[in-house]
Amino acid sequence: MRILITNDDGWGAKGIVTLVQLMRLIGDVTVVAPDGPRSGQSSAISVNIPLRLKQIEPHIYTCNGTPVDCIKLSLNTIFANSKPDLVVSGINHGSNAAVNVIYSGTMGAVFCAAENGIPAIGFSLCDHRHDADFSYFEPYILSLTQKLLTRHDPHGVCYNINAPIGPLKGVKITRQCKGFWHKEYLPYTDPQGGQFYLLTGEFHNSEPEATDTDEWALNHGYIALTPSTIDMTDYTWRDSTNIG
Repeated sequence: MRILITNDDGWGAKGIVTLVQLMRLIGDVTVVAPDGPRSGQSSAISVNIPLRLKQIEPHIYTCNGTPVDCIKLSLNTIFANSKPDLVVSGINHGSNAAVNVIYSGTMGAVFCAAENGIPAIGFSLCDHRHDADFSYFEPYILSLTQKLLTRHDPHGVCYNINAPIGPLKGVKITRQCKGFWHKEYLPYTDPQGGQFYLLTGEFHNSEPEATDTDEWALNHGYIALTPSTIDMTDYTWRDSTNIG
């Protein structure tokens, strides 16, 4: 099995190094990862800069673009003649649960793979620290990957898998929690007296009592496995509305 790995924290981050070590146990791994941090890039692509691949080790490349650039460029160069069997993104340092999924470069890469009909999984740990501890999460990653690979999902279906910090109680199949970010920027003053802002924010869970969401699972010590899709159509609205 041929596995393509990327992330949004950049090559060398502890999360992707851990993921590569795990995936090498089940397949032939190729890494194409950003050459530096690209968090919050979502599904962004580079349209005004030349993209470059730099091979740093056998089967390991860095790219000066976004996580989606890494996937698209890989499919048009390294895998031009035959798609990989699996794309895995992560392990991200930080949660990609709830509304975070729409901002996530980790999941942007997963959605790009799903667009191209490739099974794809994003893994994230709710820990932003550079030296995050993935040891509790690691035993679940290969087993989840192998189980998901036995499925024959419709085109565009992919997986967003998040884990809390510390010992884990197991896995919950979840849905994306409804919520939003607020108090997102803090103002500062530079030495010249000019004002600038830095991103911060607080996540507001709009349904804290719901027990089937990714946020509930993470807050109660479970891995949250959220099946996702690139089809963003609201079928409930479409099928119940007539404006003709």
